[in-house]
Amino acid sequence: MAADSESKLQLVHRHIRAFPDFPKKGVLFRDICPILKDAAALTAVIDLFEEHVRSNHQQVDLIVGLDARGFLFGPLLAQRLGVGFVLVRKKGKLPGATVSVAYDLEYSKAEVEIQEDAVAPGQKVLLIDDLLATGGTLFAASELMRKQQADILGYLVVIQLKELNGADKLKPHQVFSLVQY
Repeated sequence: MAADSESKLQLVHRHIRAFPDFPKKGVLFRDICPILKDAAALTAVIDLFEEHVRSNHQQVDLIVGLDARGFLFGPLLAQRLGVGFVLVRKKGKLPGATVSVAYDLEYSKAEVEIQEDAVAPGQKVLLIDDLLATGGTLFAASELMRKQQADILGYLVVIQLKELNGADKLKPHQVFSLVQY
């Protein structure tokens, strides 16, 4: 990796805070808010994502961002790449006809959806979120893309919690993460 990219990664890493026992005891929460507050750190995230996409994906039609933190990085990256951005929202948050997928969380169920006409069959998409833990939400978003007959190119996340093996749930597609814990 080039020295410039390495210094950007270090900047991003320095702007991630850890909060023990949040949202419950035994969880070490990784907070990206300091990245958003610092223009250089936020630019570094988008620069690194853009570099990866341009090097590894010759054609991208859409960036698909997950509710809610994928909405923070996705539009910036889409703008840089000159492509569109699509929202994957929690159930009941989008107007018009939607397509949805239900999935299991640790202690409950959830549902995500997109507008029915958001993705056309055959469009090449990259899914983006702030963090990959167990992979449940990204997997559900992938199921939405499959329902729409999109071509999933891969996943982009700022942080990957490797010990939770979320990337295994997303195979055969690759996960590109800036920071791993």
